[in-house]
Amino acid sequence: MAETWEVLTLRGLAATDERAQEFTGTLVIHRAGSAEPVESVQVSVKRTVLAELHETLGRLLARSTGLRGSPGGKGR
Repeated sequence: MAETWEVLTLRGLAATDERAQEFTGTLVIHRAGSAEPVESVQVSVKRTVLAELHETLGRLLARSTGLRGSPGGKGR
């Protein structure tokens, strides 16, 4: 069975210039249910992946009832 990891944060995501196609940073993760310390992993992420995450996470958060003013998704 695959290991389960909890993503804690993505630090220092940066690129060399505003037109960069790849960004580097540090993914901070923790093995779910483990008493072991947090791990930091250097990552490279392509612009296309970040754009896809932006779109996907935006839709997910927009549907989240925790971000709306009232149940059912209708703002106040």
